Amino acid sequence: MLPPDLPRGPGGLAVGFDLDLTLADTRRGIGACFEALVAETGVSIDIPTVLGRLGPPLEHELSYWFPASEVDAMAARYRAMYGGIAVPASEAMPGASAAIEAVRALGGRTVVVSAKNERHARATVEFLGLPVDEVVGGLFAAAKGVALREHGVSVYVGDHTADVDAARAAEAHSVGVATGPFDAEALRAYGADVVLPDLVAFPDWFALRPSGGLNPYPPGPDGVRPRAMA
Repeated sequence: MLPPDLPRGPGGLAVGFDLDLTLADTRRGIGACFEALVAETGVSIDIPTVLGRLGPPLEHELSYWFPASEVDAMAARYRAMYGGIAVPASEAMPGASAAIEAVRALGGRTVVVSAKNERHARATVEFLGLPVDEVVGGLFAAAKGVALREHGVSVYVGDHTADVDAARAAEAHSVGVATGPFDAEALRAYGADVVLPDLVAFPDWFALRPSGGLNPYPPGPDGVRPRAMA
């Protein structure tokens, strides 16, 4: 039975997920696309650095390596090759399918909201066979809040501090997973309501929260509940 204090949107229970490094490990394909840009342009790009800060929109990353006047063209070239190079190189993050099924088992809907452009976000989800209900792309940080609200999302799961901003913008519960550029301590310090090591831990937290609610800890002596868990 669904715990009564689990937040629900107007359409019932809906949980949102970020895509890159939350549901999908896209590092190999993204790295290959940047390697192709290096080969075509001769511009030196530190690809490990790129892969270590995934999350923001593509144009933001490209601005580190190309003059502003060239960013749009480089973004277009990158996206032209992404479907053929990066999508087939994508892998599901550990626990991704089980996390989605945990929501479905309680009658909930799942919504992917990603900074990746929507065409490639959808292609990645389809390639990985993830049974999500909706995919929205092209949104980052607090801008994701609009889509989260539209789809009635009350819990948003992501690996980036910007995903905490997204949840806050939608007045949703923020669940951080320490599988991206920010470790558990950083996500906790930024204000995620709950921090999990990865999505493998999500189903047990989602279905068997000790307090019967979203915050796994009882109030302390001062009556305040801790905001996050490791």
